[in-house]
Amino acid sequence: MKVSKYLLFVVIVLPLALAGCRGEKFQSQPVHPNLNMDQQKRFEQQEKNKFFADNRAMRMPVEGTIARGNLKEDKALYQGINEDSSFVNEIPVDVTKSFIYRGKDRYEVFCTPCHGIAGDGNGIVMANNYGYVPAPSFHIDRLRNQSDGYFYSAIANGIRNMPSYATQIPVKDRWAIVAYVRALQQSQNVSEDEIQEYDVDLSALEDDFQEKLAAEQAQKEAQAASGGGEVSVDRGKTVAQNNGCATCHSTDGTKLVGPTWQNLYGSERTFDDGSTTTADEDYLRESIMEPSAKVVEGFPPSMVPYDYLSDSEINSLVAYIKSLSENAE
Repeated sequence: MKVSKYLLFVVIVLPLALAGCRGEKFQSQPVHPNLNMDQQKRFEQQEKNKFFADNRAMRMPVEGTIARGNLKEDKALYQGINEDSSFVNEIPVDVTKSFIYRGKDRYEVFCTPCHGIAGDGNGIVMANNYGYVPAPSFHIDRLRNQSDGYFYSAIANGIRNMPSYATQIPVKDRWAIVAYVRALQQSQNVSEDEIQEYDVDLSALEDDFQEKLAAEQAQKEAQAASGGGEVSVDRGKTVAQNNGCATCHSTDGTKLVGPTWQNLYGSERTFDDGSTTTADEDYLRESIMEPSAKVVEGFPPSMVPYDYLSDSEINSLVAYIKSLSENAE
């Protein structure tokens, strides 16, 4: 019986060849015949270079020189200020529909955690009370009347406990966010006559608003009924900690963004309009609820209202501030 040589190859030789293709660990470096530019005669970051006296391969730029693309002589665009260092009043780039939508996209990425979707300061960070100074609403008169350069500076340089976003948000995106904030402000400050030009049921909106107010009031009453009405110095200290008061107010006399709480109660306060008053309980409550009503001389009007606190929380905070003063009863 004759066996085809091709059949013999398939039955015997091919299985032996395949059996020899077993995977094994390779102990030597793989052969790399064509290096191309894998290995270059250059220095890596932080590498030592004996050519220089300080042995640093990374060199400082030559004094008086500016790298290509880094000449930022347009102060209005890059810093949001005029030649006299005052904030620019208007955005120094063309504001288009696509530009505003770019600002919306960047705002929702970077700003909503604190400032909220509507710019009312009710972002998730504030809602969950993580101990930050509450973000202000963009819809208060103080911020509606601020210049565009002010908002740009806050994004680029940070303000209070808000960090700088200069390394995360490019220049034009910062201005785009400012444009969108302005759009939010206009959307939340429309007169009733203007609303009636559109197909909007004002009575339904008013009913929804009243329902929310009633729900918030019921929640406050429930908290009070469950022991939330307790007033004490210890509770006031906790309220201060939870709301980040120490970011702006010290308790040891150190001057921060706001006046120190040490010996504040009973002291004479002078305001930026020249008037004076004694820091009694009524003054402390007003400073917590409406900080812009009386601005202490020498301090910026940067505190936001804490009107979301319950009466017992405010009274406890007042009690805590009083405990830090030698003038307290």
